[in-house]
Amino acid sequence: MPEIFEYSFMVRALLAGLLVAVTVPVLGSFLVARRYSLIADSLAHVSLAGVGAGLLLGFAPVLVAVPVTVVGALLLEWLRQRRGLSGEVSLAVLMSGGLALAVVLANLAQDGSVDFSSYLFGSITTTTPTDLIALGIAAAVTLAVVAWNYRAFLHIAFDEDSARISGYRVTLLNYTLAAMTAVMAVLSLRIVGGLLISALLVIPVVTASRFTRSFLQTIGVAIVCAMVAVLAGLAIAFYAGIAAGGAIVLSAIVLLIIAMIWKS
Repeated sequence: MPEIFEYSFMVRALLAGLLVAVTVPVLGSFLVARRYSLIADSLAHVSLAGVGAGLLLGFAPVLVAVPVTVVGALLLEWLRQRRGLSGEVSLAVLMSGGLALAVVLANLAQDGSVDFSSYLFGSITTTTPTDLIALGIAAAVTLAVVAWNYRAFLHIAFDEDSARISGYRVTLLNYTLAAMTAVMAVLSLRIVGGLLISALLVIPVVTASRFTRSFLQTIGVAIVCAMVAVLAGLAIAFYAGIAAGGAIVLSAIVLLIIAMIWKS
């Protein structure tokens, strides 16, 4: 393990992975409670469309992907609230459309200097200091917003109508949660990859729920599970020479299996 710290790109990857592990399960806890688990998958596919647009236009892919994905998240929430569409239908359309658009735009870009697969599956070698700073700022803002509005988010997660009656600004908070999930999904592309980020949002939360009896405990244990999965996955990826995103998700799945066996 100490050998990892001899390489600056691995240090950046570890720091970025820990930031993702601390922040993403917090959002995932509320999404799972609201049965929005697939929203992360949809937003990840939309973020890939933003990456493709950035490659085509010649801009930094992540800079384009952030606003594109936030717009997609707000559109999803708007469709759910205003149009009464089935959640599964809107998610499926956005997911398939986002990935299809991403592939088309990436092919049109024809930029041989950028490996689009690194955004699909993650690439520890592409994490830059700028990515780390952006991720740190986003993580700090996300955790601060959740901490400030924790009771409101919790109330909305389990009973949205009751939360409205209680005076919470439910619509604004729903849009805020969707936007924060979108930003974290985009900034996690370097570590986990667009096709796998939803696993880190959901699996640690499900693992934690096997052992905890309160929502706050679930968040805490989920963060620990995500951190273990990230550290183990990056170590395995480094020594085995495999994709970091896949190693991280497989590590999270192993923890879930262990938790299920232990409880049974």
